[in-house]
Amino acid sequence: MLSPSAIAHVLALALSACAACAATTTSTASSSSSTLANTFVYVGDSGVSAQQLFLGRPNKVYVVDKTEGNPLQVAGHPAWASEYDTTTNTVRAMDVLSNSFCAGGTVLGNGTWLNAGGNQAITYNGTAMPNDEQSGQSPYGDWDGGKAIRLLDPCDDESCDWVDTSSLYMTTRRWYPTLETLEDGTAIIIGGCEWGGYVNYADNQNNPTFEYWPSRGQPTTLNFLLNTMPVNLFPLVWLLPSGNLFVQAEFQAEIFDYKNNVEYAVADIPYAVRVYPASAGTAVFPMTPGNNWTATIIFCGGSDMEGDQWYTNWTISAYPADASCVTITPDVDLTWVDDDALDTGRSMGQFINLPDGRLFYVNGAHLGTAGYGNDSWAIGQSYADDPVYQSWYFDPRAPSGSRWAKAATSDIPRMYHSSATLLPDGSVLVSGSNPNADYVNETMEPDYKYYTQYQVEIFYPDYWGKTKPAPGGMPSNLTYGGSYFDVTLSLADLDNDALNINATQAVVIRTGFSTHAMNMGQRHVELDTTFTANDDGSATLHVSQVPPNPAILVPGPALFFIVVNGVPSNASWIMVGNGELGDQPVYDVEPLPESTISAQVVADYGGWR
Repeated sequence: MLSPSAIAHVLALALSACAACAATTTSTASSSSSTLANTFVYVGDSGVSAQQLFLGRPNKVYVVDKTEGNPLQVAGHPAWASEYDTTTNTVRAMDVLSNSFCAGGTVLGNGTWLNAGGNQAITYNGTAMPNDEQSGQSPYGDWDGGKAIRLLDPCDDESCDWVDTSSLYMTTRRWYPTLETLEDGTAIIIGGCEWGGYVNYADNQNNPTFEYWPSRGQPTTLNFLLNTMPVNLFPLVWLLPSGNLFVQAEFQAEIFDYKNNVEYAVADIPYAVRVYPASAGTAVFPMTPGNNWTATIIFCGGSDMEGDQWYTNWTISAYPADASCVTITPDVDLTWVDDDALDTGRSMGQFINLPDGRLFYVNGAHLGTAGYGNDSWAIGQSYADDPVYQSWYFDPRAPSGSRWAKAATSDIPRMYHSSATLLPDGSVLVSGSNPNADYVNETMEPDYKYYTQYQVEIFYPDYWGKTKPAPGGMPSNLTYGGSYFDVTLSLADLDNDALNINATQAVVIRTGFSTHAMNMGQRHVELDTTFTANDDGSATLHVSQVPPNPAILVPGPALFFIVVNGVPSNASWIMVGNGELGDQPVYDVEPLPESTISAQVVADYGGWR
């Protein structure tokens, strides 16, 4: 039986259960339960530990783990992938052929999810199988995943499965690669290593190259990855509105013109290493008409360990994480800017873009870094200790010195291999944590502090106790430029204050592929709007399409919200672009009508503010 809090969550998700309904149904604005506001609620179990996860359909979250002895079974062996239904809080085991340990991922412009790379086939406790037993001979039945390409077309009816076949595989091994979707809906795959380790120790296992999916030929060397050893696994990568890539690893950073294969060095990031295993929280601030859709990237936490400290011959698990936060706006200014610091040092903290323009910061530990091993100083096997249970809001619009505000406290340690994603109702799903080589519970290792976590929590932001708008005319597709469209809001949608139309935004969010304290491809883009206010207090919001530059928001599935005075609607599930891979059609922008509101409406609702 579902708990009352789980039932409330189910009801809150009802409008977003199918894309067609979300795009066409108009309902009455409602007040979400204030008892849930600013809380974590345990709602179910993920079946496999959420090392990687993503929102693939409005009520389906897909979870990918490494090969390990999860109790959930599929095809006669432990599962290391699952489909979690956020409406019913039930799980379906999914079969993945190869070891997806520390793979990267993204969603392509046609809606197919790509999961790339991984590690060799293993047996119990993460021990590698012999080189001639890499094709299913393990007790877990896994194959070598180092070159793997895994594809999934998410579904609503449990009919979809991962496609994991060697005919799709890459030509080189990649463990800890980063993926970023490009303007044409294809993906670039960057970096990684061949055989793994705490960091990228040896030149002969480094993979300092990039390639594309679908393939454009043999991989190409990226000099940046030669110069950032040994701390360059899961390099931090963002497509900028300029069409270039911003890349960060170790203390270094660069602008990479991938179209012409030209690299431009940027000044070193100050204070700390931010890339894995230091694992700072990183995200792009909302790109809005007010900032001309400019990308500002924030980095918070990580570790100030120097190059000679990235070895496991000392007590890393007792070393305090860094607390600094810095930003950069690479298309405008290559200067690093200090921002409000964390309350305490944190490794493995993770940012989630909320529809209201704030960032939610969750998970992580105060001591040590990501990683695990059988070292004498490890906490069980964990390279981190002192989990940070307090989550925070970060508001980039607030004055300097007051951008952080406390959110909620969880009682589940979420450290190495934790993940999170935004959901269509504006809540955040959080799961995972397994700083161990295999599945571990209290019976198996009673002296351990940190076990394999399957619990799925939903975090309900503080806007949960307020009236949730239910606009009409929500879209199912957006183009690059073209004709504007209208969304209708009743007076109830405006929280019975007609002047709230002046505090209403149309927001598109790509939720990204979540792993290792980052969401690859996550973006928040506010669309240009004007409004027509009606004398009965209702209003029509005129909404422009996505700016005619696919580098601002790449093609593919996303969530479309209407946010009224900081409170988001249930999202409609949309496709940005034409749903195909290739150059996207770009259209002239139809000018929006001027905003209008009568003097009588202003007077009736207490004067303009």
